[in-house]
Amino acid sequence: MRIATSLAALLALSSPALAQPFQHSSGEWRQYNADWLSACPNAIHEDATDFYGYSCFSSTGSQELNDANLPAYKLTLIHDRLNGEIDLAITVSPSSGEYDPERPMLLRFGGEASIVLTMATDMETRHNTINQFFLIGADRDVVLSKMRERNALILSVPLVGVEKPVESRMSLRGVLASLDFMSTYARKVAQY
Repeated sequence: MRIATSLAALLALSSPALAQPFQHSSGEWRQYNADWLSACPNAIHEDATDFYGYSCFSSTGSQELNDANLPAYKLTLIHDRLNGEIDLAITVSPSSGEYDPERPMLLRFGGEASIVLTMATDMETRHNTINQFFLIGADRDVVLSKMRERNALILSVPLVGVEKPVESRMSLRGVLASLDFMSTYARKVAQY
């Protein structure tokens, strides 16, 4: 009996991959995958000025909230529906302070050495944003690979005028299911 109960509990804990997609009132398809929320808009706008028009995306946020009651720090996976590329963006929006581009952000996976991300070399801003940083170069592929294998990372963000960087634990539970959802729903729209 205990084995059956343990097996049922194990299946329940691993069930995010079995989450059911639903159509939101906005028309986009969404799915909750453990600590991540995935979405694919119901149309692809190839001439859109930002990724929302032509991408699916999945996000998780920090426990720390800002004044708008939203996560102060967020990770977003972005699946370009036109070319299949996967991007990763880090959003920094605490109630007070902003990212200090003179100092690097750090990503730490368990006991491994930190991955150091500097502006212009490892990160860039896009789409007329000032607080969303897209990973570029080889680090993007390394980070995406580690995100598929791990259950959490520590994001260390230096803020302007603050000596010690802010550290946030970001859950990676649901990354694989989110990537699967985005891949599955990338072309599920009327015009394709």
